[in-house]
Amino acid sequence: MQAQFLQLAIDLAAKNVETARGGPYGAVVVKNGEVVASSGNCVTCNLDPTAHAEVMAIRLACEKLGSFQLTGCTLYTSCEPCPMCLGAIYWARLERVFFACNRHDAAAAGFDDSFIYDEILITPAERKIPMQHLVLADAQKPFQLWATQTAKTLY
Repeated sequence: MQAQFLQLAIDLAAKNVETARGGPYGAVVVKNGEVVASSGNCVTCNLDPTAHAEVMAIRLACEKLGSFQLTGCTLYTSCEPCPMCLGAIYWARLERVFFACNRHDAAAAGFDDSFIYDEILITPAERKIPMQHLVLADAQKPFQLWATQTAKTLY
């Protein structure tokens, strides 16, 4: 069964290339042996750098299931998730992930995410895109307000 769902993700990725909709990636979210959602990469067709296949499939699955968490779901993806997709996978609380190609295969095809993995380890101010922490008197206000809320949904 796992190979069948992974093959579906690979087929989505190949179709994505053949139809020129986006990059060579596909992803499928499955729950209880049923496909909940699937998507190819939509970065170029949506003009959205976050529209990776995994993120798109997660968005569609959340919408279909009416939840921002995908507990009990498995993600099948044509390639090892990039750092952004990895973060989305953890935030969505997916149960597990199966992938076909790995990050080295992606790099050989011109999709090298290693610089992002490297940047994560560097202090913000030293990154290629410098990030500076500014201290403002009321910067903590949103967190303080959140802490006092009784009717909030934790995530």
